[in-house]
Amino acid sequence: MDAGDHAERFTLLRPLLFTIAYEILGSATEADDVLQESYLRWSQVDLDQVRDTKSYLAKLVTRQALNALRAGSRRREDYVGPWLPEPILVDDHDAAQDVVLAESVSMAMLVVLESLSPDERAVFVLREVFGFEHQDIAAAVGKSVAAVRQVARRARQHVHARRKRFAPPDAAVTARVTEQFMSAAATGDLEGLLALLAPDAVWTADSGGKTTASRRPLVGAERIAALVIGLFHRSLPTDLRFETVACNAAPAVAAFVDGRLTGVFLLTTADGKVTDLYAIRNPDKLLAMTGAKRISRR
Repeated sequence: MDAGDHAERFTLLRPLLFTIAYEILGSATEADDVLQESYLRWSQVDLDQVRDTKSYLAKLVTRQALNALRAGSRRREDYVGPWLPEPILVDDHDAAQDVVLAESVSMAMLVVLESLSPDERAVFVLREVFGFEHQDIAAAVGKSVAAVRQVARRARQHVHARRKRFAPPDAAVTARVTEQFMSAAATGDLEGLLALLAPDAVWTADSGGKTTASRRPLVGAERIAALVIGLFHRSLPTDLRFETVACNAAPAVAAFVDGRLTGVFLLTTADGKVTDLYAIRNPDKLLAMTGAKRISRR
């Protein structure tokens, strides 16, 4: 077998394969592990028997991602506080050229995907995001084509019902609102924060019990504004700084203390108002932010 040919084909499709694994798992760290395991299996494949490299590798990665998702289900059940997907830095160019891709990796969409069963999540991702045929998906998840069609319909209805709250991300609007929100928070402008927050806005913080954070989602503009003012104006480290980053295909805010990343804050907007705020504080989930990931639907 030609190891170079195996590596060349895999490397060419790696952004696509990473994106599939990440959207199924909600974890960049686990997605990288899945790709490593998938490559080991791929390196043993007789390439003369592979008619469609993209379909074959997508099937291989999906199976490994589903195995990892099921294996980690108990760990998520025992997680301290809300569980949020891992944030990732992405290449602006990748997402800017593909609205569907940008929405599919947004924190809001990934949170919705968390409410699906493993099979529903894999089928939805493969069909709605990547456009694979039902027959190829059936081979990837180990179900009949008829069963896959049913799962796809059920998952699509569930996702559409849950995501009515938000529209596909508009990077320009999100960037403007994020900047205004951070400015209001930094200056203690309570009225400014209330003007930016939707009345039923939700604050969700993920710390895994490893840092200080709310262990239940906080609902309501007044409660969130008070929390944010308190966070910004209590005794904070003098070496705290904030930086705008391209995270999950949208502008986000990264917090650093003494040069170390301590939190990532993502905002979801609708009609110019903040509807959801996601605060990822678990240091383990911030490890994936060390470098930008290449994502793709092709």
